[in-house]
Amino acid sequence: MVQAKYFEKHPTGEVTCRLCPHQCKLKQEKRGVCGVRKNRNGILYAENYGKVSAIHFDPIEKKPLYHFFPGSQILSIGTIGCNLSCRFCQNYEISQADIESYGFISTYEPDDILKIAHGRGENIGISFTYNEPTIWYEYVMDVAEKAKQNHLLTTMVTNGFINSDPLADLLPVMDAFNIDLKAFTDEFYRKYTSSRLSPVMDTILQIKEAGKHLEITNLIIPGLNDNIETFRKMAQWISTEVSKETVLHLSRYFPAHEMSIHSTPLSTLERLYNIAREYLNHVFLGNVGGANYGKNTCCPSCGAEVIIREGYYTRITGLKPGGTCSHCGNKVIQNY
Repeated sequence: MVQAKYFEKHPTGEVTCRLCPHQCKLKQEKRGVCGVRKNRNGILYAENYGKVSAIHFDPIEKKPLYHFFPGSQILSIGTIGCNLSCRFCQNYEISQADIESYGFISTYEPDDILKIAHGRGENIGISFTYNEPTIWYEYVMDVAEKAKQNHLLTTMVTNGFINSDPLADLLPVMDAFNIDLKAFTDEFYRKYTSSRLSPVMDTILQIKEAGKHLEITNLIIPGLNDNIETFRKMAQWISTEVSKETVLHLSRYFPAHEMSIHSTPLSTLERLYNIAREYLNHVFLGNVGGANYGKNTCCPSCGAEVIIREGYYTRITGLKPGGTCSHCGNKVIQNY
């Protein structure tokens, strides 16, 4: 446990956390929405510092990051807690836990993580993932700073619900992000995640302005966020406000946590995939098993397949060093 960053003291002994847009005002011995930041004697502490719930070497594609050093391995770490309360969360066992309720956790100092990361020769870096990494802020910063000093890449898989100032301080030590854009209406965010859409949009734009690698994931839930016109607006916004080259992952929903709606029909995913492709050069489908579309990377200029994916097995078939298409010379991937 360490003293948290980004909080305001009050004469009453209360504190206000300024890490995320919830801006929780906490009385003595109370935790924020995230479940891991606690007021003790008028000081905000990060109870999850160094507390690791999961640590594995994963294919970079599992994050998912398809256009950030494809085919690579990365050390992935996560803790517990989240500043959203998604009723459909697939990792709710760790995301909705706190230090007292979750028993399967180990302690790792930042140097321990660096040692593990360097222990596998083909590993490219460290990914903060599994639960929401922004509420692990102090630990993520300490590990990421050491990673950069040791020439390791850093990535973050996040819901993007973070305030601008903490994000600005984080950006210099982070190389790539996958943002979970859960829907494109504030109504969905408020009803099904207990948060808001606009801060997530602001995060996406701030990452884009910083020039960091950015991919976006949208979990498609039948009847809740699969409206055709709303989805089209989202694809248009990504294309015009971020980039037509932004990678968009459309992920199939399965019942989880508090939600029992039937799984997403493949026909819905295919329809939304085709709409997204009208605006974006790189759209992929996730959690679709044996579907024969939406997996491979094609050159947007000549149409040639340059990366072929079978599960998490990735074959680079048509890229030259530097990420250009070996057929026509067009730049397909920036980070390769």
